[in-house]
Amino acid sequence: MKMYKSLSFALLFLVAFVSAQTSANRFFYELTYKPKQKVDSLQKAVAILDITDKKSIYKDYLTVSQDSLIKIEVDKMMKAGMFKDISKSFQQPKFAFKIIKEYPNMKLTFSERMLNSVFGYTEEPKFNWQITNDKQKIGDYEAQKATTEFGGRKWTAWFTEAIPFPDGPYKFSGLPGLIVKIEDADKNYSWTLTANKKLKEFEEFSYSEKLQAQFGGSNDVNIISRDKFESSFETYKKDPLASIRGQIPQDRMNMKMPGSDKTVGEMLKEQEKTLKDYYSASDNTIELPKTK
Repeated sequence: MKMYKSLSFALLFLVAFVSAQTSANRFFYELTYKPKQKVDSLQKAVAILDITDKKSIYKDYLTVSQDSLIKIEVDKMMKAGMFKDISKSFQQPKFAFKIIKEYPNMKLTFSERMLNSVFGYTEEPKFNWQITNDKQKIGDYEAQKATTEFGGRKWTAWFTEAIPFPDGPYKFSGLPGLIVKIEDADKNYSWTLTANKKLKEFEEFSYSEKLQAQFGGSNDVNIISRDKFESSFETYKKDPLASIRGQIPQDRMNMKMPGSDKTVGEMLKEQEKTLKDYYSASDNTIELPKTK
């Protein structure tokens, strides 16, 4: 009986281990964009599209590329038992949202963290693609041209059937091959595929996301309507710490952070300024606001 139990446990462990292993194809896109509506200067970012057999995940590459460095700094801080503001030691992602598309129906979830919680909405955008006979080599791939209108902008995409995923960066999908380049007519946003690699052991959540969940946050997405999401997000950007400011007693606000000369209140003020500066740095959204 003991041998049977041991064998059963071993089999369960093996099944759990094997089922936990997920592979993915990671596609890297160089994103060139204009962050401010009335300023012509352009900025660049790297975005990734991770494609598994069940879904794809699009996000800013900075959300995962700094994981190992963040882990080192957090481990040092935990061992020393002293608080250290490590946020200034790393680059903030230019785009904090995440988009997950379910296969095969391509229903997507757009989500973004608001302090310790993640909110999002679902939708099934329909792209009226007009595929032309124009062809062009984009990087290493022979690509074909298609056009559509989406989010108040006119888009030109180049896709390749050599990569048989009907997917692409941001919310774009529905072509008979992966989108290797797409940009709007006024070149506010332009994505170009630059590289790809196979991930044998893929994890959906980055170390920083897991860390936030460990210390009182959550990675579960609270699904609300898109209108409510957008209005809530606008309110959050104006006062990102409103939900916690009134919950901290004044005597605790005056307490020093462990190993730091800063008080809790001073740290919160710095964090508030950082968040407000972050959100005010861009007002030229990928999808234009709907006129009422």
